[in-house]
Amino acid sequence: MNQPLSRSTAPHYVWGQGCDGWHLEQSETLSVIEERMPPGSQEVRHSHGRARQVFYTLEGTLTLELSGVPLELGPGHSLSIAPGCPHQAMNVSDSDVRFLVISTPPAQGDRQSEPPV
Repeated sequence: MNQPLSRSTAPHYVWGQGCDGWHLEQSETLSVIEERMPPGSQEVRHSHGRARQVFYTLEGTLTLELSGVPLELGPGHSLSIAPGCPHQAMNVSDSDVRFLVISTPPAQGDRQSEPPV
């Protein structure tokens, strides 16, 4: 039987520079992760061969570099990233940013490193 998940009950992992992730959905076709990035943190620039990703900001301002162009996503804003498009999430603000990353198919194991811009 399905049970509700929250950050307190979802599988948790730590990544990068003190960032957190919670797996809210993990299936063969869909991944939904809530992530938290502290001020000054960033992920490594990369792309995905198969996965389309949607980033949706819950709190704070997420900066996404997309093919060399920085875009700011405030609360309630989203951005879809097509497979093969180089991108990098970063928090250039002075407070935490929380956001959802929705991937189909799941992006785990589908990551390809991209050179810095």
